[in-house]
Amino acid sequence: MQFRVSPNTLGDSSAEQWQARVDLAAAHRLAFMHGFNEGIFNHLTFVVPGRSGRYYQIPFGMHWSEVTASSFMEVGIDDGEVKRGEGEVERSCYCIHAPIHKALPQAKAVFHTHMPYASALTRLEDPRIKEIGQTEVGMSGKIAEGARLAGVIGDKTVLFMANHGISTVGESIADAYDRLYYIERAAQVQIYAMWTGQPLKKLPDAVVEKTKRDISGAYLYKGPTPAQRHFAALKRILDRREPDYAS
Repeated sequence: MQFRVSPNTLGDSSAEQWQARVDLAAAHRLAFMHGFNEGIFNHLTFVVPGRSGRYYQIPFGMHWSEVTASSFMEVGIDDGEVKRGEGEVERSCYCIHAPIHKALPQAKAVFHTHMPYASALTRLEDPRIKEIGQTEVGMSGKIAEGARLAGVIGDKTVLFMANHGISTVGESIADAYDRLYYIERAAQVQIYAMWTGQPLKKLPDAVVEKTKRDISGAYLYKGPTPAQRHFAALKRILDRREPDYAS
């Protein structure tokens, strides 16, 4: 199911820009639904298609549960000024997201959250996701650990920010949200396993390597990637429950 590209009040917005707004609004609503947000902080941003040097950001003070496609400001990556829309730029968002958008070509979407389970791991001396199951293995190798942001991420797609939270990046909103979803699931299962007090059982190296090769299964399917299919399915839930987000 493809989401409609609605007539909108933004005048000269292209169909691609409007669809990006719809998808980014969906990501905010879904993140609230999944318990990924913390108050009015944390940030999900995406570069504005066809407008170099800008990214979408919600006005400071807006809750993720009320974000709609028309809510976003366009913020300058170089100066942090509002180029389009109305509202105040939350400064930590600009300080975290703008350098990543600017430095990393794969970081069209940058999602930063204080998700409870993954954030709990960042408080540990050893915050790594352990290779104790399929989901965990699927995320390993994609994670950078540290606090120097763009320089630390490099070619990775998930950043564990020490004593802080998590950031994911992606070429698309679907990619970044899929990583956000599964890193929190992996962290949740690992913490549950740690609560038992028993030693964690790491998968054999041969199984880990095979799982890393096969985990996405993208080569098995034609058309949309697994991440795109996952995000589309989540949007269908929103379309039934909260269709106003696409306005």
